[in-house]
Amino acid sequence: MSVKGLNEIKNLLVNNSYPGRGIIVGKSADGKSAMFAYFIMGRSANSRNRIFERYAGGMRTKAFDESKLVDPSLIIYNPYLECGKSDIVTNGDQTDTVFNYIKENGDDGFAFEKSLHTREFEPDNPNFTPRISAILNYDFDKTAFNYKLSILKSSDGNPGVCDRYFYSYLPINGLGHFIHTYECDGNPIPSFYGEPERVVLPNTASELAELVWNNLNEDNKVSLFVRVVPLDGSAVEEIIINKNK
Repeated sequence: MSVKGLNEIKNLLVNNSYPGRGIIVGKSADGKSAMFAYFIMGRSANSRNRIFERYAGGMRTKAFDESKLVDPSLIIYNPYLECGKSDIVTNGDQTDTVFNYIKENGDDGFAFEKSLHTREFEPDNPNFTPRISAILNYDFDKTAFNYKLSILKSSDGNPGVCDRYFYSYLPINGLGHFIHTYECDGNPIPSFYGEPERVVLPNTASELAELVWNNLNEDNKVSLFVRVVPLDGSAVEEIIINKNK
């Protein structure tokens, strides 16, 4: 199925020096797989001093040089957790919030939304960085999945008001949705605005990783995680790229 009016990932990234942290979720062009990518960037030495590290059941951020770690509160967390037949990916410790809510209460179809209504944007005045989140729910018996995205952000920079936005999607071949924390660089940094951007997706993890990593700003990019899940239940493909090696 062809879809018109999509953005190329390269075009959205190559001219934006600082989208911050970003999540891309959707369905491969051949319709065989669910796929997502999560990347982090950094302007400060503390933010840049990180790597992604996979472990059983999830993936964490970790200081590359522990001796240089200053404040771990907003930079060390689990960006990704497996939860039954769902994948949770976020830009902060709200990954654990969604995971724990589902484990404790089950999922009535709105656990993602309910859990995130207990959270708000990050307390990093004056940026008030948005919390972006995604969940992919798999039904391998039907070779199908659905996904949701969310952003929690201050209302036009007002720290007293948190606006919460949720987006629910049925996948379309070759279509992804891209949400990131910032519109662009700045001081303070302007929060992402509008609906998640519609992007063209390839077929494989390596193609998606190349599209994202090669077009992120060289000075500011830090790490990338790509996960591609075949809907027929066959082997998952994952890629982690860390600038710090």
